[in-house]
Amino acid sequence: MSDDTDHKALPSAAAAEADAAAGAPAGAASALPADEIARLTDDIIAALKTVYDPEIPADIYELGLIYKIDIADDRKVAVEMTLTTPNCPSAQELPIMVENAVSSVAGVGEVKVDIVWDPPWDQSRMSDEARATLNMW
Repeated sequence: MSDDTDHKALPSAAAAEADAAAGAPAGAASALPADEIARLTDDIIAALKTVYDPEIPADIYELGLIYKIDIADDRKVAVEMTLTTPNCPSAQELPIMVENAVSSVAGVGEVKVDIVWDPPWDQSRMSDEARATLNMW
């Protein structure tokens, strides 16, 4: 399952499943049932929304820092995320916080978090909720 979150709207479980189907090789299907993928996706996103950059009063998901979530058939989860800047003072702690949050979701196996810089983060990645919280219209 892949949830490419480089869009402003929150992905629904159905959208995440469609992403997974689009990225899967022809004829390949997940060993996990669709309702389990949907539950894991929703629960992982909920867990990510509990992680806040200590300097910004909005969660990292709404800030648009999460670029991709992959759930493998063995329930391993790979997260690609970025930071607001390469010089972010929370660069050491945020990936650990993300790993811990995702690991807390029932049914999730090993979690790997990678920091990526391409594409670079900018304010256009923030959701309307984050913009309202930060008064950035």
